[in-house]
Amino acid sequence: MARKRRYKKVEENFVSHILHGFGSFFSSIGKALVHLVHIFDEKLTIMVVPHSNGKVVNVQTNVLAVTIGFIIIVGVIISFIPFTKNSTLSVIEINRLKEENRETLASLDELRDENNNLLQSAKRFQSSLSQSLALLGIIQEDNTVRGGSGGDLSSLFDTRDAVSGTLKETADIKQLSDYLENAVQPVEQIGKMLESQSALFSDIPNIWPIKGGIGHISMAFGQNIHPITGQWYIHKGMDISTYRSGDPVLATANGQVVHVGFDPNGYGNYIVIKHKHGIYTRYAHLSTTRVEKGDQVTQRQVIGTIGNTGMSTGPHLHYEIHIGSDVVDPAKYINIK
Repeated sequence: MARKRRYKKVEENFVSHILHGFGSFFSSIGKALVHLVHIFDEKLTIMVVPHSNGKVVNVQTNVLAVTIGFIIIVGVIISFIPFTKNSTLSVIEINRLKEENRETLASLDELRDENNNLLQSAKRFQSSLSQSLALLGIIQEDNTVRGGSGGDLSSLFDTRDAVSGTLKETADIKQLSDYLENAVQPVEQIGKMLESQSALFSDIPNIWPIKGGIGHISMAFGQNIHPITGQWYIHKGMDISTYRSGDPVLATANGQVVHVGFDPNGYGNYIVIKHKHGIYTRYAHLSTTRVEKGDQVTQRQVIGTIGNTGMSTGPHLHYEIHIGSDVVDPAKYINIK
């Protein structure tokens, strides 16, 4: 029994201490709150004294109102910091965009200048092409291009001022592109004509008969004094000298070798080639021959070398051109292109 009463007493003492502790804690909090209320409730007087002799204004308030006002002002100031930062970044970005815009405008002006130069060049090209086609007898068709605009550049230059800004440059370039596309066909016709002309020139003697274009004319075609007999005579060809033997002699056109021979009292070693259109060429006084009768030769093919065979006073090439039964001046056919 005594032990039970002792335990009961200890329990009551423990509870009493706990209750006392909670009471002291809440009492301290209450006192602190009362003290804080007294502090915030303290009266303050704010006096506004003007520099002039005006009336002094007294504003009565307390610490709580001043504290709340201070907190509000600080909060407003803090809230403006991100806005100020964003505003600064916006100003930087705007300045950057302005600089890019200036550079873009400068590039656009340069592009417009180049576009204008291109159009002027295109106009000159159109004039030259039209003249060339007229000379060649090629009729340029009046084609229409995409969008229904004409293939001729005249409409482009007549209507340039009707459109303004970037649209004008775009329209100009599109018109020019369409015209150049239509110009392909007549240019191709010119190319085909030149190709046929080139084939024709390959069949007609028209090049210097010595490789590399070396040598000089030592005796022209026509009336001359014979270097051996001293008599006037008609020289039926053209003598070309390089002052030495062995320089390559070229076929001056495509053809077939019809004669390779030797004439001791005249031409010496010589070659005769038959070309199209009834044209023949003769190459005489050769040192060596590199083709045989019946061979097909092409223009600029080496057929022999310069020599001093037959009736000759020195190494040279005697070159003749025959059209049918007529002998013609070879000088008129050299570099005929």
